[in-house]
Formats: sequence, structure tokens, C-alpha cells
Amino acid sequence: MKLAPRLAVLLAAAVVAATACAPQTSDNSSSGKDEKSGTLRVWLFQEVNNKPKEKVVEAALAGFEKAHEDTKVTVEYIPVETRAQRIKAAFNDPKSAPDVIEFGNTDTAGYVKDGGLADVTEEFAAWDEAKDADPTARQSVTVDGKVYGAPYFVGVRALYYRTDVFDELGLEPPKSLAELASTAKKVHAEKPGLYGIAVGGAYTYGAMPFIWANGGELATGKGGSYASALDSAAGRKGVKAYTSLFGDDNCPAAKCAGMGGNDTVTAFASGKAAMAIGGDFSHQAVEAGTAKGKYAVVPLPGVESGSIAPAFAGGNNIGVLKSTSHRTLAVDLMKRLASKKAQGELFDAMGFLPTFTDVRQQVAAKEPFVKPFVDTLAAGTKFVPASPAWATIDSSQVLPTMFQEVISGKKDVDAAAGDAARKMDEAFGSAG
Repeated sequence: MKLAPRLAVLLAAAVVAATACAPQTSDNSSSGKDEKSGTLRVWLFQEVNNKPKEKVVEAALAGFEKAHEDTKVTVEYIPVETRAQRIKAAFNDPKSAPDVIEFGNTDTAGYVKDGGLADVTEEFAAWDEAKDADPTARQSVTVDGKVYGAPYFVGVRALYYRTDVFDELGLEPPKSLAELASTAKKVHAEKPGLYGIAVGGAYTYGAMPFIWANGGELATGKGGSYASALDSAAGRKGVKAYTSLFGDDNCPAAKCAGMGGNDTVTAFASGKAAMAIGGDFSHQAVEAGTAKGKYAVVPLPGVESGSIAPAFAGGNNIGVLKSTSHRTLAVDLMKRLASKKAQGELFDAMGFLPTFTDVRQQVAAKEPFVKPFVDTLAAGTKFVPASPAWATIDSSQVLPTMFQEVISGKKDVDAAAGDAARKMDEAFGSAG
């Protein structure tokens, strides 16, 4: 069966119209139906180059439709930037809502609080492939002990460095965070036109490993009750380690305080930095820049020599909406889209790292570039608090504000971390 005609890429105008027209009263209860035939609707994220992803999805849908002859699937690819409005509108209007969605793993807790995602704990536990999902990926679909989806792919960051610059200066890749700082300063001293390491005051997910490597946590607690831990002794030590990289001896505050993750990767790719913290998903951008052929990647080191700093495990999940009238079919479709086979094909097509440990090892064996990222995942990763408050904390720039206040000299680490912790606790309290 030809699947391509069923794929409908959502136009921006349609997004605006659908969002504007969505009712504001919540009606996200279960439909109570479980029809075994009919049409299922799927919303997936639109990628910059979407065609390879579409082919992988089409293959999964072909198998699904072959197994369920009286069933068909329609797919819409929606912009990531407007996902929150579109998905929350769907929660409020089940009649226009899809059955299955792709969603960012930091959105899980918020969507669960909104009542939009179906609890698939039993089905996930019975799924044979689920046993090989890595713990952090499993955590990203879990809220208060219940599972609300299947991990789709994972993204993690490591340390990119310029091999030509390091060879010229007789340097080795740093094996600890202290060596990272000293190496960055050596490079900048020898080559003032280069940042030793490009860092950004607004690079939240690049800064987190410094907090975790020093024994700190973003927050403590579980079961929906969290308290910020940024202002703990270990948390403050991590903030100090990261902000110490800003200055005229490495990455001047005037230029680097406002930089985000994309800015730091761009600086590295364009030949303006000897090191940068970038993701496996940054590979294409670096390959397209002047650094191509002159760089390598190693895991970001931790505090102890030879250790690996815990990285944030980002990525996306596939979930079933609570309002679906095709629950059994929707769960089967979720598992097919997020299966080992589909994730392996998605890596080949898009470079997205699989969430299954065995599949990840397989792709690392055939593509050496991903090895430092796989090693980083294997060493242990971290995730944000499983609270709907995280979306507020992230969007209101609580961590970037803290870093920038320290970098600018407006506040010392203790004061900035204390203020950030209070803001986080207010958000946690408001989330209930």
C-alpha cells in the first residue's frame, strides 16, 4: 500500500488557526471506547530534513496496516516550536485530537498533569523489547511510578575539540574538569583569537553536567514533591566550576554570557573555538563548518581524572492520548513506531541515537563517531525533575539568569544560587 499520500505536513497557518480555535475548557477524559478498526491519527515532529524520517515512519505504518487490515493511519508532521499550543489544544478537544503523538521527554510530566496522556504501564511492562530500554529513557516516560509512553530516541552531549589546534600546541584531550579549564586557558593564551572552550550563559543543558559532576542535583524529591538543590554546597561548587570558564582568559563575559547551546556549537564549527560541548545531534552542523576534518569528540570529563561527567539525556517519546477511541490499536502503533527496528532505521536516516542499549551498541559499531556519546550514556546520565514545574523553570530562564548574574559580577555564587533555588521552589509549589 502506498503511504505517502496520507502524510500531511502541517502548514504554519493551520497551526495558528487550530490553536486559536481550540476550546479552552478541558475535556481530556478517557473516551471509554476501544474500537478495533477505523482511522488512527498520528502527530510527529517536523524535522529540518523530514523525508528520511517519513520513510522510516512509512515502513512502520506498512507493518501496522498489514497486521490490522481494516485500519488506516494518517500522519501530520507538526512544528516543534508550536508543539505546546497544538498538543494542549488537542487535550482540550478530543474530537480533533490524534491517537498517538511524539513529544519531548521534558514535557512528559506537564502533559500527565494536563491529563492528556494514557497510562500504558501494563502494556509497556508486557512489551518484550522494553527490557532493553536504558534506565534514563525509561525514567523520561515515567511519572509517579506510572509509564506514559515509549522512548523514541535520546540525545546527549560530549566534548568536541580541534585536533589540529591540540596537536600544534602539544595538548591532550582533558581528562578532568580541572584539566578542561586549564587546557582552555592555555589555548586562549597561545591563540587569543580562539575561545579555549566556547561556553554560554544561556546554555542550560551544557552547564548541568558541571553541577552533577560535582555531586550536586537540580532538585531532590519524588512523587510530584520537589525542592531545589541548586544552593547546596555541591550545587554551588558546580555553578562555580561552570562560571569560572567565563572571562578574558577563555570566553569573555561580554561575548559569551548571552550565548546559548547553538551559539557555542556555531562558534566551534566556524573555527572560533578549540572546544565546545555539543550533542550527537550537532554533528551535521560541525561537518558543515570550517572545523570539518579537524576535530574529534570525547566524553566530557568529570571531577576525577578519567571519569565521565553525567550528561543530560534529552530526546523524544511516543505516547497515546487518553482520549483515543482506539486504545489497543494506538498502543500497538506506539510500540511499532518506537520499536528496535524503527529506532535502528531512524538512526540510519537521521542520526538519532536509539534508546535501547543493545541497538545503540550496534549503531556504535558501524558508526565510530557515536562512540563517545554511547560511552557517555553508558557511564550514567541524568534527567530533569519529573514535575510539570520544569517547563516553567526552563522557559523562565531560571538557570541562565543565575549563571549570568555570576558571570557579570552582579551576584556571587551563593546569592545567585539561593535566588534561583527560591524561584524553583516557587514553581514546584505552584505546580502542586
